[in-house]
Amino acid sequence: MRKWQIGEVTVTKIVEMETTGGASWILPDASPAECRDIEWLKPNFMDEEGELKFSVHALVVETPSCTIVVDTCVGNDKERKPFRDWHQLQTSFLQDFAGAGFDRDTVDHVLCTHLHVDHVGWNTMWVDGAWVPTFSNASYLVAQDEYDHFSRTDIEEINQRVFNDSVAPVYEAGLMQLVATDHQVCPEVDLVPTLGHTPGHVSVRIRSGGEQALITGDFVHHPCQMARLDWGSSADLDAAAADATRRRVFAEYADTPTLIIGTHFAGVTAGHIVRDGDAFRLQT
Repeated sequence: MRKWQIGEVTVTKIVEMETTGGASWILPDASPAECRDIEWLKPNFMDEEGELKFSVHALVVETPSCTIVVDTCVGNDKERKPFRDWHQLQTSFLQDFAGAGFDRDTVDHVLCTHLHVDHVGWNTMWVDGAWVPTFSNASYLVAQDEYDHFSRTDIEEINQRVFNDSVAPVYEAGLMQLVATDHQVCPEVDLVPTLGHTPGHVSVRIRSGGEQALITGDFVHHPCQMARLDWGSSADLDAAAADATRRRVFAEYADTPTLIIGTHFAGVTAGHIVRDGDAFRLQT
């Protein structure tokens, strides 16, 4: 468990799982042979053989006025084929959440950067034969454009399944708030549109006490994309827009004090973007 302090705001990482290797399914260009020369990725983000490390985790943001859970991982008990490693999971996520000192009944907001399978799973849990909201007193914040896209009946089967068991039950319970991609959550936290990966994808900006942080979501999956700007994700719905977003955000935050907290960055998870020739690197 890692924590970061941004002014009066505390961010805590709750890990569901960490993996090494198998990056090609999400970053097709990031083979070990291509990654091996990016020395600064070791040891936090890559092993000695060039295999990339990934994490699936939630981030709990505590502000003076509210508690926010950003992205809720994969979740237990869910039909997730063809994602074999995520199918019918049985993890200790809720116990770890409680062990970190959090009570899911006192969470004020659940914020989904987007509605992919590994970001909404613990929105719901299986209780007495039905999917029910895990954070029963929270307002679940989802960008309107994101909801409109994933609620369509013509999207692929896995996304329909994810929507039906992890999004629709929250909406039907009256707990979902559909918002703009620049929505202000509380005085210290607002959304930043980082479109391309999905139509309503957002990152989460924290500003407090003269300090600033950005929770990425999936506009970037791994720090290697800072070194190789043309490495896109196979899950980017609009590859050109996703590429433009990565380049824009990296340039905007490079050589600034803003702490970048990666939604899938393993190990230390956070650092500062610095320019590195024609590209960038994450300084931890």
